[in-house]
Amino acid sequence: MSDVRLRHLARINPLTPAFDRLADNDELTFVPMEAVWPDSRLDLSRRRTKSAVATGYTRFQDGDVLVPKITPTFEAGRSVLIQGLLGGVGAGTTELHVVRPGPDIDPQFLLYTVNTHTFLRLGASEMYGVAGQQRVPDSFLRDLRVRLPSLPEQRRIADFLDTETARMSELTTALQRFDQDVRERERAVLARLLNVDAREAQRDLPSGWQWTPLMHLTDQLRQIMYGIVLPGPNVPDGVPIVKGGDVAANRLSLESLNRTTRKIESSYERSRLIGGDLVIAIRGSVGEVAIVPDELTGANLTQDAARISVGPTTSRSWLRLALESPLVVHQIQRRITGATIKGINIWDLKRVLVPTPSPAMQKTLAREAGSAIATHEALRTRVAQHRKLVAERRQALITAAVTGQFDVSTASGRNVTEGVPSA
Repeated sequence: MSDVRLRHLARINPLTPAFDRLADNDELTFVPMEAVWPDSRLDLSRRRTKSAVATGYTRFQDGDVLVPKITPTFEAGRSVLIQGLLGGVGAGTTELHVVRPGPDIDPQFLLYTVNTHTFLRLGASEMYGVAGQQRVPDSFLRDLRVRLPSLPEQRRIADFLDTETARMSELTTALQRFDQDVRERERAVLARLLNVDAREAQRDLPSGWQWTPLMHLTDQLRQIMYGIVLPGPNVPDGVPIVKGGDVAANRLSLESLNRTTRKIESSYERSRLIGGDLVIAIRGSVGEVAIVPDELTGANLTQDAARISVGPTTSRSWLRLALESPLVVHQIQRRITGATIKGINIWDLKRVLVPTPSPAMQKTLAREAGSAIATHEALRTRVAQHRKLVAERRQALITAAVTGQFDVSTASGRNVTEGVPSA
C-alpha cells in the first residue's frame, strides 16, 4: 500500500479534444453549479450549442470527476462522477475542477476519495480569496496524497460504498419529501389566512386589505439594506455577522455565527441589527426569513442577507408570515437574478407587494397562525437534524472505507453504519 500524489493518477483540468471536434451548432450537456449534486440529484437535462459555451465555461467528458472549487459548495461534498452526457461531452460553470482518472485509479474510488472528511478539511484550509468567494486551487488537487490500494481492492471499496450510500440516499430523499410536505402544509395555512391566491395574477383582496410595497411597512429611519461586503476571516472576539445561509439553517444565535473584526464592522453601522428585526436571505437560499433574537442586538449582516426593520403600525409576527406566504414567495422568486450566485437586489426587494390588512387584523392572523407554524417549524427542525446525521454518517463511512479503517469484504452494512468512526 502506498500514497501517491493525485497528479500521477489523474489529469487535473485537462483539455477536452472531444469538445473541439464538435460543430458549432452541435448540442451538448450544460451543467451550471445548481445542477451539481451527488447521486440521483445530478441534473443533466440542460442543453447548449457548442458556440454558446465556446468561451468562459469549463469543459469535460464522460468519466471525469467534477469537484466544486468555491465555498460553500466545496465543503458540502458535492463532487460527482459524470456519466451520460449528450455525445459524451459537457460544459459548465468555471467553478468546477475537472479530474480525469488514469488507468491506475478506479473512477468511482476517486469520487469517494474526494468526498472524504480528510479531503474536504484539507481543501478548505487551502482556499484563497475574499470571504464568500474563496476557492480551492488546482495545486491542492495535484499535490493531494492518495492512499492507493490495488485496483481490485479499489473496486471492492467502491462497490461496497455504492451499496451503503445508496441506502443513505434513499433515506435522505424520504426526509426531503417529508420536509417538502411540511412546507406545503405551512404554505397552505398561510394562503388560507391571507385569503389570497398564490398566483401573482390574483389581484382581488378582501375588503379592508390593500397591496403595500414592502418598503412602506418598514421603519423609515432604518430602511431595508444588506450588510458587510468583505467581512474577512472569522475572529473569535469580533462582531457576530448573519449570512444568508444562517437564516436558512436557523443559526441565529451567538454561538453559531461567524464574527468579523470591529474595525471592519464599524464602517457598516447603518446595517446593524436590533432584537426583533427581520432578516431575509437575498443570495443563495433567497427568501428565507427569521426574527432576530434580542441576544443579537448590535450584530451585523453580510451582503447575503438584508435587514427589515418593522414599521410602527406593522405586526412583526404577521409580516414574517406574510413574507413566507406563497404569494410573496412567488414574487421574490420571479425577481431573482444571477448565474453562479443567484439573488435578489434591494431595489426589487423593497418593491415586493404584500397583501396587507389592518393592524388589528394583522395581530389576529398572527395569533391564529402561530400554533400551526410552530408545529411545522418543530417538524422541519427535526427533519433537518436527521438529514444532518445521515450526511455525517455517510461522510464518516466513506472516510473509513477509503482510508482502510475496516475491511469492506467482511463488513456488513448494518454494523458498519452503526459503528463507523465519527468524522
